[in-house]
Parts: sequence; structure tokens; C-alpha cells
Amino acid sequence: MQIQLIRHATHLISYNGVTFLLDPMFGDQGTLAPVPNAPNQHLKNPLTKLPTELKKVIDVDAIIVTHTHRDHFDDAAISILPKNLPLFCQPEDEQFIKDKGFENIILVKDEMNWQGINIVRTIGRHGSDELAEKMGPVSGFILQANNEPCLYIIGDSVWYSDIEHYFKQYSPDLAIVFAGEARFLEGEPITMGLADIESIIKTSPNTSLIISHMESWNHCLLTRQEVRSYIKEKGLEREIVVPENGEMIDW
Repeated sequence: MQIQLIRHATHLISYNGVTFLLDPMFGDQGTLAPVPNAPNQHLKNPLTKLPTELKKVIDVDAIIVTHTHRDHFDDAAISILPKNLPLFCQPEDEQFIKDKGFENIILVKDEMNWQGINIVRTIGRHGSDELAEKMGPVSGFILQANNEPCLYIIGDSVWYSDIEHYFKQYSPDLAIVFAGEARFLEGEPITMGLADIESIIKTSPNTSLIISHMESWNHCLLTRQEVRSYIKEKGLEREIVVPENGEMIDW
């Protein structure tokens, strides 16, 4: 398995001979409006540029979209991506993606097998209490295959009982954590932060982590340096990777 962080939630995942593009967001740096009601809403998104040429990012076999918020599936990606590529998504997003012209939408309701890969959809909670309801449904995905490690893409979620259940049930070898501790001026964070990462480690100590979803969107306040300082303090350098944009990880 090979994983490349492109930017924010966008990753290339080579798994069992298939290359997946996860949560494509291709907008040019500073071309999108900031998230309103955020602590630093004066910053335009994305905060960083793409680290590689688009032609290298779209040469893939399939797309995975965890949910259709614009930092995970933006207009630039929608306009550029080939519409015939298999696109895996949660059922709630089918009509939106269909209306954008995609022709090969594969809904993952619970679990399915594709190209020798078992794909399990998991449920996330994009915040707490009423805010989570307003943010709408979000999903994650677990990939399993013979001779490949089990990969858990958590998606946009905070730590809660369902996430704990998935770690205990599937014991993933590796998990991609969408961190950044995204938040608004009011309320609790809507994506994972250091406390959530610590909960993962305590629940599933044999799972290695890739921490991404940071420093590219204006309401994601947790920085790579803060996560790296936490890793060093806890002696977790072997268990956790915090990649830079464009960085490749062989696993």
C-alpha cells in the first residue's frame, strides 16, 4: 500500500493494484471564500497550493468521496475529473453527485466487494450535538484485501462511540485521521484534534496513524507542529506520521 497526501483531505491511495483518489479538492490557492463564523475568516481558501500537477492526480482508477462539503469535493475537481470514473460515496450524496454529471456512481450502503477489495462504509459525527446535525451526514471507509493491511479512512468526525466500535471491530493496521480540529467561533471542534488522537491510541494501540487535513482550510486551527510536538512528548514517532503536502508514504 502506498499513500500520498496531496492537500487537506485529498490523498492518492494505491491499494491492491488500484489507485483511489480520496476527497478531491483542486481549487487554486486563495480562490475560495473562507468558512464564515470562524476564528480566522479573513483567510481565503485553500491556504496552500497543490503540490503536484493535476494530470498526476487524476490518473486514477476510482474516486472516494466521504461527503460533499467543498473542502472535500470542490467545483474545480468536479469540472476536471473524468465523469466515467467509478465514484464511491454515501447514499445521501448520490443525487448531488449525479447532478454534477458523474455517470458511474457506486453507493456503499454498508459493505461491498470491488476489484478484490472489501469496502466497508462507516458513519462519522461531524461535530457535537445540534452542530453535528447541521453539518449533515458524513462517512468513512475501511479497505480490506488479501495481502494488504487494513486501512481505515475515518473521514470528518470527532471521537465518539461508533468510531471506537469500528476500531475495536476491525483492528485496522493503519488509519487516516482527518484532524485540524476545525471549529467555528462557537461550539466544540467538528474534526479530530489531539484529544481524539489520544483516544484512538488508547483504544487501538496497534494501529498506525497518518494525520492530515491540516493547514489548508481556514477553520482548521491545529497545526502540524502541534501534532509533532505531541508525538515527541508521548514517544510515538514510530506509530504516527504527519506528512507534508505531496509526501508519499509506503506502508
